[in-house]
Amino acid sequence: MTGLPVINAVPARVESTTMVQRVVRALYDEIHLTPKPGLVDRANSGSHHDMDHELFMRSIAAIAPWFAVFYELGKTHAFLPEAVQLRLLRPAGIACEQAMFQATGGVNTHKGGIFALGLLCCAAGRLEAQGSRLSRQAVCHQVSLFCHGLVARELVQRNRQASTGERLFQQFGLAGARGEAESGFQTVTRYILPGWQDEACEERRLHLALLRLMVVNPDTNLVSRGGLSGLRYVQRSARQVLAVRWTREQLHQMDQALIARHLSPGGSADLLSVAMVLAGLPEV
Repeated sequence: MTGLPVINAVPARVESTTMVQRVVRALYDEIHLTPKPGLVDRANSGSHHDMDHELFMRSIAAIAPWFAVFYELGKTHAFLPEAVQLRLLRPAGIACEQAMFQATGGVNTHKGGIFALGLLCCAAGRLEAQGSRLSRQAVCHQVSLFCHGLVARELVQRNRQASTGERLFQQFGLAGARGEAESGFQTVTRYILPGWQDEACEERRLHLALLRLMVVNPDTNLVSRGGLSGLRYVQRSARQVLAVRWTREQLHQMDQALIARHLSPGGSADLLSVAMVLAGLPEV
């Protein structure tokens, strides 16, 4: 959420909602899940040298109040055209990022999560204000409408390559978080949620979802660190683990292999949080 002047603000006290509570819980559940190959968890810092579990906890505490703000913005502007919603949301998104950076000493722990989960909260606020049913399909459709044309505006039409996202789009055609949001989180709705109940144990359910995301998600975090070969390595590794009734030891071995290659599937971690939130909503 960038592009507007930075604002300095503290979120006002607003009424909490079930959707906001789901989002914050998803952030905590994602960071607590252990082991997570290449990612920060309770056991280690994954492929990151500048962050750990404690830093993520501080980051979540700093950004959590802002998700109620995103919800309220969706509610307040519920009857304005969807096309203007992203612009209206951006100042709060930037302020939330500032809160994160202040809590982490400048480390980007949750920028992708702020973008994706903030959009979900905004969509929920809009739907609830309109008296519409809060379902997976409705929330994802709203996010898609908010982000309509985002890839074209911010990636296709750029003549420079100022950001990693822009560079990866120009080189490989990967639309990253912008493309996923504009699609209405289709990677999650097509490949993850239909098999959400395949595991009865919640921990294995989350591991299964993460591994499936690693297989199907063209994760720009992986490509920025290891190129397309790094992405394919993680996809292949996750597919091999999924082919058997995996154990925690196999996940630990995959973790060590990704750490050795400095590969971190951070985009899939963000989408895991999205999946957790959407899984709590009715399908239609």
